[in-house]
Amino acid sequence: MRKNIMWRLLATLFAVALAASACGGSDSDDDSASTASSAAEETEVTLAASGESLLETVKSRGTVNCGVSGSAVAFSELQADGSMAGFDADYCRVVAAAILGDANKVNFVSLTAAERFTAVQTGDVDLLMRNTTWTQSRDSEVGMDFGPTTYYDGQQLLGRAGDGFSGSSQVADIGGSVVCTSAGTTTEKNIADAASEAGVSIELQTFEDFDTVTNNFISGACDIITTDGSALVGRKAKQQPEGENWVIFPATPISKEPLGPTYGQNDSAFSDAVNWAVYATIIADEKGVNSGNVDEMLASGDTETIRLLGGEGELQTGMGLPADAFYQVIKQVGNYDEIYSRNLNPVGLSREGSANAAWTAGGLVYAPPAR
Repeated sequence: MRKNIMWRLLATLFAVALAASACGGSDSDDDSASTASSAAEETEVTLAASGESLLETVKSRGTVNCGVSGSAVAFSELQADGSMAGFDADYCRVVAAAILGDANKVNFVSLTAAERFTAVQTGDVDLLMRNTTWTQSRDSEVGMDFGPTTYYDGQQLLGRAGDGFSGSSQVADIGGSVVCTSAGTTTEKNIADAASEAGVSIELQTFEDFDTVTNNFISGACDIITTDGSALVGRKAKQQPEGENWVIFPATPISKEPLGPTYGQNDSAFSDAVNWAVYATIIADEKGVNSGNVDEMLASGDTETIRLLGGEGELQTGMGLPADAFYQVIKQVGNYDEIYSRNLNPVGLSREGSANAAWTAGGLVYAPPAR
């Protein structure tokens, strides 16, 4: 108990320090990253002293505290009834189903880009499912670990056809534009670097959240907005005013943005549980196992499928999970394609021909064997 009290006191101190550094909306490789790094090191020492994996903490608590955006179209959107919908939200449910046997045992915490790493380091959330890009600095000095990529994305730009932009436009065509994006993200530096490399000058403005970014674009205060291509597709689908034609460009993104679960460093029991819950959805998709036929496949599937779903030879109990952990994931939430299609197809994000297709269909979505 004394160790838990120590951890909470230290975490509070770290939260104050991190909150102060995050107010500037800076990205992960400046002063805020250094502060986050110090917090990560101190928190890691305290957690090591407690001798308890976050996996056991979550099981004892009975809920998964999952950090999301809350305003990311088709990925995590707060609904009028207070529920959270979207691709990322469903992957929070995947983790809850695997660890707790109930996909509904999730406490969704909406976080801005500036808040997200602080929330992990102080224990306010167990993990992020919040369009967070896996980068070298975040994987080291910021103190994060990353799970399997659930969505392969890339940064693009959005402008109005009425301003002369088209799908064939390039960064070289945005000289003199007011370009807006979210503060505390990789997109800031990506667009600054891309403009410099293209030899054009832009006025870069940043805001705390992408709702504000989009509203400023709609009002005409921004000529261009930029973020992950998937977010731009969602915004165009839901917020393009009648009579306007928003265009997304360039066709080849200006960056790589692998997105997936993110959590604190050096807790293998918790990371294994999260990672294999995600992998289970991918393997199920490969095997043709879905929420509708999972019972049948448990009884008559191949040996890997039976093992994955908790039958003979299952490996889940050795991970500290229930034997039927991944059965519950598929039964309650679905396989990768079900989760993707349910949330992303309606806004025009198809797997076909994209990096998010299965590896057998020319994409990058791939899982190690459940053996």
